[in-house]
Amino acid sequence: MKISTFYFALLGLVMLATSCSSIRVSTDYDTQTDFNTYKTFAFYRSGIDKVKISDLDKRRILRAIASELEAKGMHKSKKPDVLINIFTKAREKVDIYEHNRYHFYYHPFYRNQISKYTEGTLFIDIIDKKAKKLVWQGVGSGFLTKSSKPEKRIKNINRFVREIMRKYPPQKQ
Repeated sequence: MKISTFYFALLGLVMLATSCSSIRVSTDYDTQTDFNTYKTFAFYRSGIDKVKISDLDKRRILRAIASELEAKGMHKSKKPDVLINIFTKAREKVDIYEHNRYHFYYHPFYRNQISKYTEGTLFIDIIDKKAKKLVWQGVGSGFLTKSSKPEKRIKNINRFVREIMRKYPPQKQ
């Protein structure tokens, strides 16, 4: 019986670990907008220049957004229908796990475990250029890993952007 309890606990731990690494996405949009009329896009440089992340990561995010929009049939243009802006924020989070919480006796090897990590949030705004108004916003939040390998950073950024852009264009209900 101890072995099955061990595997059950291990499965729970794996599920917890994978759920923490997922990206939470939310979107909002103008319900009066016909998104099918948008065929071209460009990046809103004056807004993007204010984002406080490295220029390398900015370019990675913009490439990922362009790739997702092009896969949806849109094209980059000097006379765009929409402008794309981004904003990022990060915050340090701390989780404390009490190992002795559910035991009725004290054991010297049970200690609280402290887990520190960074949660990052990426905002992607789509602005109607003619009307000069925000028509769609996607927000993705999730665990950020600090990798020194550019390939890993690219993969993580692409995954973040893909999850957010999956909700564009919105499907009217």
